Amino acid sequence: MTDALPLQDRIALVVGASRGIGYEAALALAVAGAHVVATARTQGALEELDDAICAATGRHATLVPFDLIDGGGIDRLGGAIFGRFGKLDIWVNAAATLGAQGLTPVSHIDPRGFAKIEKTNFTATYRLIRSLEPLLRASDAGRVIHLTTSLAREPKAFWGLYAATKAGAEALMLAWADEIESTSVRISVLDPGRMRTQMRAQAFPGEDLETLTHPSEIGPLVVELARGDLTPALRASFREWKAGLGSGALI
Repeated sequence: MTDALPLQDRIALVVGASRGIGYEAALALAVAGAHVVATARTQGALEELDDAICAATGRHATLVPFDLIDGGGIDRLGGAIFGRFGKLDIWVNAAATLGAQGLTPVSHIDPRGFAKIEKTNFTATYRLIRSLEPLLRASDAGRVIHLTTSLAREPKAFWGLYAATKAGAEALMLAWADEIESTSVRISVLDPGRMRTQMRAQAFPGEDLETLTHPSEIGPLVVELARGDLTPALRASFREWKAGLGSGALI
């Protein structure tokens, strides 16, 4: 590792890397020297990410297109990472969905839509933890960065299913962090606040997205979280980011 490439030789998995925060996190980690394993449903969007990474670094990412509702695919992902790299140093969990219905009353949610959102936002988090924990333990400094939302703690009307599934995923992460406290793996649960993302546009179609923080602004914080422990200085840097660019919380 060098100051210019603080994550050199690190293996970083970004789940939900095709757009928004996941895309920018993957790009920032690659620029910091990590080899990025990027997953998302859309092959074309992953290829666009790879083009951006290659243009910035001269190196390609490893692209894994699949849907998180495929539990067997998650298991195979862990096996493939082990077979190629033998470990995992960084996992950014950025994937989430509002579903095709978007914001809707709980009583109006279609059962199939409910199942898809639940599997993507909640069950996939459990399956990923199960698949990736041995790989993170094999690293000398495994780091997990899980993206959450304030709605997980303060649900609002029409956000019921999204809030419930994100709350469940956050609870899994916090319990898991307590369980593996004696290992070298460290877990950050990060609420980025209001950002200029496709999901935000879906939820608030009349909002001027130009007034919101661009997801690229959180890239440096993701890199810092991937580098080391949650030091007082790192928490201070997050407070500075929060005050200047958006709202959020680091748990």
